[in-house]
Amino acid sequence: MFNSIVVRFAPSPTGYLHVGGARTAIFNWLFARSTGGKFLLRIEDTDKERSSEEMVRAILDGLKWLGLDWDEPPMRQSNRSARHRAECLRLLESGHAYWCRCSAQEVEERRTQLWDRGVAYRCPELCRNSLSTQAPDENAVLRFKVPEGKTHFNDIVHDAITFENSEIEDFVLLRSDGTPVYNVAVVVDDHDMDITHILRGDDHLSNTPKQIQLYRALGYDVPQFGHLPLILGPDKKRLSKRHGATAIGEYQMRGYLPSALVNYLALLGWSPGGDREIMTLDELIEAFDIRRVLKKSAVFDEEKLRWINGQHIRRLSISELMERLRPYIDGDVPGADNGYLERVVRLMQERMTVLPDLFNEGWFFFKDPESYDEKGVKKHWKPQVPVMVEEILAELEKCDFTAASVE
Repeated sequence: MFNSIVVRFAPSPTGYLHVGGARTAIFNWLFARSTGGKFLLRIEDTDKERSSEEMVRAILDGLKWLGLDWDEPPMRQSNRSARHRAECLRLLESGHAYWCRCSAQEVEERRTQLWDRGVAYRCPELCRNSLSTQAPDENAVLRFKVPEGKTHFNDIVHDAITFENSEIEDFVLLRSDGTPVYNVAVVVDDHDMDITHILRGDDHLSNTPKQIQLYRALGYDVPQFGHLPLILGPDKKRLSKRHGATAIGEYQMRGYLPSALVNYLALLGWSPGGDREIMTLDELIEAFDIRRVLKKSAVFDEEKLRWINGQHIRRLSISELMERLRPYIDGDVPGADNGYLERVVRLMQERMTVLPDLFNEGWFFFKDPESYDEKGVKKHWKPQVPVMVEEILAELEKCDFTAASVE
């Protein structure tokens, strides 16, 4: 059906790139790279009040830090409102949409009445069967005429899914101020970007039947959908700020390596088979198979992430690790001797799980103790102890403390 796979990641710049969004981007990127397809980016910035250029830059910087590149310049959804409106009016002309003049109160009252009968909202026939192509007044909204029957699709992750159209209300396409809603914008944009596969979180599943109906009404080819399992916190509730850091930039500041974070997030909801856990980007691309995405939600375990990060730290050469540590070195021990630092890094590499461990766990390499146990000194530091320490130090000076001899 598709000559070449084209996927997209479509973040909204109303906040930073978080773990869930990053995992979605990683799955799309791996799918594209493993199949020779394209990975595209769309900035869904139609919420003018909450979107900001700062967030756009943060999202792009986060993707770059993770090592995820895209194949075309990012699309800006806010630049395409005229195109979205034009397609809405085409739906009106083809009989798939109608102008609704009902007030908000009337809509809510009718919605309650219909829902009590087990039916989703439909406008009165006066609106729904109207053939008018002109808005009756400035408060009117354009609604999609949901067809009778069922909406079926085969989800890449969840297999066959069916929605009863009677449970889907006639949803708004154009608001009273003429702005298109989310479902219209994403369908038109995905069509114009030639998207063949849409991989996104399970929380978007309820939008899918509406979007499939729009694809068909507009005469577009329907892409394949795959809904990824959500990431949960240790309490088995959806991962959120209350569980700790969720923004990618926070993990960067905490001293995690991008390769380790990508490695870990790729394993949340996907399995390469066997018992492989530590994988590079190239190894992930080679192993990735969209059919191995799991249906069950995954629990985010930062202790496991730290362990994977430690494994990636051990894979770095000393020069690479020194480069990664440079921001911490310059902040904590500016002007330190590089030769001494390199010897410390060699000793600490096997003990580090995050980059700041060099100083958190190896502080004694860089500064003298600032306090001591006075009771312990009084109990154990007898007059003969300094002499004994001097003798021990003299003997230690004669020892060979190379890694090979210690081993």
